Amino acid sequence: MGSMTRTFAELVQERWGDHRPGLAYEDQVLSHHQVAAGAAARAALLGDLLPRGGAPHVGVLLDNTPEFPQWLGAAALAGAAVAGINPTRRGAELARDITHTECKVLVTERAHLPLLDGLKLPGVRVLVTDTGAYAELLAAYEGAKPDSTAGVAPGTHMLLYFTSGSTGAPKAAICTQGRLAAAGQSLVGFFGVRPDDVHYVCMPLFHGNAVIADWAPAMAAGAGVALRRRFSASQFLGDVRKFGATYFTYVGRAVQYLLATEERADDRDNPLRVGFGTEAGAVDAARFEERFGVRLVEGYGSSEGGAAVQRTADTPAGAIGRALPGDDLVVLDADTRAECPAAEFDAGGRLLNGAEAIGELVNRGRSPFEGYWRNEAAYAERVREDGWYWTGDLFYRDAAGFLYFAGRGDDKVRVDSENLAPAMIENILARWPDAAAVAVYGVPDPVSGDQVMATLAPRPGVAFDPLAFGEFLLTQGDLGTKMAPRFVRVVDRMPVTATNKVRRGELRREGFWSGGDVWWRPRGEAVYRRLGEGELAELEREFAEKGRLGLLGATPGAGPGAASAG
Repeated sequence: MGSMTRTFAELVQERWGDHRPGLAYEDQVLSHHQVAAGAAARAALLGDLLPRGGAPHVGVLLDNTPEFPQWLGAAALAGAAVAGINPTRRGAELARDITHTECKVLVTERAHLPLLDGLKLPGVRVLVTDTGAYAELLAAYEGAKPDSTAGVAPGTHMLLYFTSGSTGAPKAAICTQGRLAAAGQSLVGFFGVRPDDVHYVCMPLFHGNAVIADWAPAMAAGAGVALRRRFSASQFLGDVRKFGATYFTYVGRAVQYLLATEERADDRDNPLRVGFGTEAGAVDAARFEERFGVRLVEGYGSSEGGAAVQRTADTPAGAIGRALPGDDLVVLDADTRAECPAAEFDAGGRLLNGAEAIGELVNRGRSPFEGYWRNEAAYAERVREDGWYWTGDLFYRDAAGFLYFAGRGDDKVRVDSENLAPAMIENILARWPDAAAVAVYGVPDPVSGDQVMATLAPRPGVAFDPLAFGEFLLTQGDLGTKMAPRFVRVVDRMPVTATNKVRRGELRREGFWSGGDVWWRPRGEAVYRRLGEGELAELEREFAEKGRLGLLGATPGAGPGAASAG
């Protein structure tokens, strides 16, 4: 990462007077100057709305519209921090995100107003961007110049972005103006971003990926930005051509969704130069480059910025890459703190010594991690008395030093690059009147990350009704869009320890290969059906095709969760 000596406000100010196209959205184009002017007007408005002496935080509950980057710029100028609010959150959990970060202003749009119905948000001023009242309010601040508030410095908080934890309550990671500016400048150098480039932002701006890896380098280089309200695989190539996009970022399954679109003879006829992201998988990254002529650069970065792994040209299939220059990343046994031995593989690439080789990825060197908002316990979990940064993620390392991601070190489940807390999902599933006990955990996804699996013990004498269970899930307003279990295992009794704790490690290891009464819900469907031998064989073929067969253990009975059980 570059030197953290500049503020992000300076990057916003540098676009003042730049009348080149700066922000494109649908059929609208704003110049860099217009975006800077919009940020200045909103910063002036913030100065009047935010209370003196309180936390200068503004919540942004928006899709990727031009309002979002202008509010990011406004926060930089005003010395405020933007808390990106995830619109897939529901009810009390959504309210908690807003109140925990002490947002006194919440910027949203009419499409998201139903999410706020009935929520207790004391002292929060709500601004609805696509209304006449908002336009009238903002008009009073037109003509403001992008002068930064006195006291804005590299250490001024700029972002509060949520990352889930094992306790079930998302933590708000802090990113300062200096770190965001340095990250943008670093990526400009790494990818050779030019002022005539166009960055296509199709990942949600409430997520660190879109802001830190896509928007920030565009701002640092003076490149253009093109927005897509929400990611669309079918519209991706059309947008890229329409906007002349040369760079984009992705997380999770986005690349697989793009590969699932119908192939065309002119797929390679596009201006893209590079894509940067995580969890596409080596197999799909190669297919993407072959089909679209676009190189994907895979990397790993903890959400908090504490450790990073970058893919290089010599990275073997299945690996993430090596540590960045200057970093000291090791795989340690969390109990003994000893370095784990190198991974050993069979001829098919299956990990042979997972029990010894898998450990927690730890950064013993410099770490730009800046902490969590009002959560000292979570900070202490990451940065221990030795000063090292413990990622909470499981890895293994081969003899050449290449790092392989193996899963999460606690009970988190990572779906489409979002960490989900099983305890939260269990509390929802426990409402199912026919359930005596529920356990939720992750099993590996064939492409990347995890899939949600639940083990359910029905009340005595009650048979599991898959149709009724699916209908029950649809009625739970606080069940986020990625929380519904893909697999449901039905057991007579929940396996527990002597202290009555659920044996989640055992359940994860057995996964969907348990050989018992397992139901599954194919992607895009709401109805569960029984998982048979044919489907299991197809799953194994998919793992092999995606180069992740090593996660299935030595035998199918060992379970695909064996490598990520911890």
